[in-house]
Amino acid sequence: MRILKLVVLFLFASVGMAMAQQKQKSIETVKISTPTVQCESCKNRIERYMSHEEGVQAVKVDFKKHITTVKYWTDRTNIENIKTGIANAGYDADNVTANPESYAKLPTCCKKPEDGGGMDPKKKH
Repeated sequence: MRILKLVVLFLFASVGMAMAQQKQKSIETVKISTPTVQCESCKNRIERYMSHEEGVQAVKVDFKKHITTVKYWTDRTNIENIKTGIANAGYDADNVTANPESYAKLPTCCKKPEDGGGMDPKKKH
């Protein structure tokens, strides 16, 4: 009888620990200002790049409002890593400046107007 009580106690303890671990794994959503995103090409580039980042579940870029919304697993990444990922794709993200090498590789339409970029009103992306 004593062994049965110990087994039951052990089972409850194991279930309690598993439930506590599941509670730590949560999904959060963050909105990041991406002022240098200018067109559909920029949108696709960021969404494709960020889909490969560890812990990112979903990415939606609104290039008209210059906002990127990211859903991510809090136990796998954080907001700073997400901003760095966007910067590594070549775009500014809140207070994180775009990686210069990645920015240089962007098509002309995706660069800042002061660098000769920006969307040409005669062309559609």
